[in-house]
Amino acid sequence: MRDRRILYAAAFVRALATGMVGVLIGIYLAKRGFDPAATGTVVGAGLLGAAVAALVVTLAGDRLGRRRSLVAIAVVGATGGAVVAWSSSLAVALAAAFVGMVNGMGRDRGASLIIDQVVLPATAPDAERTRAFAWYNVLQDTGHALGGLAAAAPVILRRFDAVDELLSLRIAILVYAGLIATTALLYSRLSPAAEAPAATTRVPISRESRRILWRISSLFAIDSLAGGFLTAALLAYFFYERFGVGVASVGVLFFGARLANALSHLGAAWLAKRIGLVNTMVFTHIPSSLLLATVAIAPSFPVAAALFLLREGLVEMDVPTRQSYVMAVVRPEERTFASGVTHLVRLGAWAVAPAFAGLLMRGTSLAMPLFIGAAMKIAYDVLLYVSFRSHKPPEERAGIAADS
Repeated sequence: MRDRRILYAAAFVRALATGMVGVLIGIYLAKRGFDPAATGTVVGAGLLGAAVAALVVTLAGDRLGRRRSLVAIAVVGATGGAVVAWSSSLAVALAAAFVGMVNGMGRDRGASLIIDQVVLPATAPDAERTRAFAWYNVLQDTGHALGGLAAAAPVILRRFDAVDELLSLRIAILVYAGLIATTALLYSRLSPAAEAPAATTRVPISRESRRILWRISSLFAIDSLAGGFLTAALLAYFFYERFGVGVASVGVLFFGARLANALSHLGAAWLAKRIGLVNTMVFTHIPSSLLLATVAIAPSFPVAAALFLLREGLVEMDVPTRQSYVMAVVRPEERTFASGVTHLVRLGAWAVAPAFAGLLMRGTSLAMPLFIGAAMKIAYDVLLYVSFRSHKPPEERAGIAADS
């Protein structure tokens, strides 16, 4: 339980940082003179850096040591964030975002998540595994919510400390870097029990698990490519440009969105016990994508905000269920590889899309990435249901056997 509390605390602090920078990074870069295409490229560079870190963790995380890997990721991330805060050159910003894995998604999707999700299932029986993931995600999205609210900090600084707009935004990015550094201190307190047993650091993947991972990772790539069109940085930019609202208003909106996400995770755990993990993923995700498309055509900011909040109350219900499902359908000794591969695919797809989304915003319309992302997510949900509706995790197979 001590290690679980450390994982929960680190996830909360990292999410607080990510929620804040997701709202501010696009606006900060715009104030530095970067156009939407350049902003999207910087966001993509950060996600690409996270994908490279995910690859390292997947292939060598257990051998290098889980605690050591988590601390190293946090230290490098904090350093990269600090450099982005002070850089005035696009080339330096790109390099710092890549090396520092600066996350413009607005949600915690970094390499640290891979290791967290490998350690966490061992702390609960199969029947309670989804609930453990749900609480992990509740704390994450509570952090995301408070981070979105903290994005209003630059406005407060300007009001009470007489600093200019650019400096206030830079200070906020430096706070992000400091929060990431704090997670290094937390992870350094993990016990040896969090490490992988020596016998499992070089376990081959079974043919069945390999087949499952190939199929589900291909589908996750579609979902994540769609998500890359919908990063928090670009959505914040959409609201900022489309409706002319300020940073404080956007920050409050993302605070409400992350609260909706947090509450939805507990609802997802409750629903999954009744209709199954795959059904919960699909039947909550499709309505959220339809709501996203309506945000793009909303006539005013209040209407768009209301539709966006409704969407956020559904869109994250697939997160704890997806995490639990992947950990359930492979053997325990294969979990690091499975978590790493699925995250690597998602991060790689996320990294590709933001630059294209920025180009679409500049060349066609601000709303185009929202339409594309919604359509791709619906396609993903349909394919996921067709492919995995009959492949049950252990707790659902046990329930079917008991009923029969």
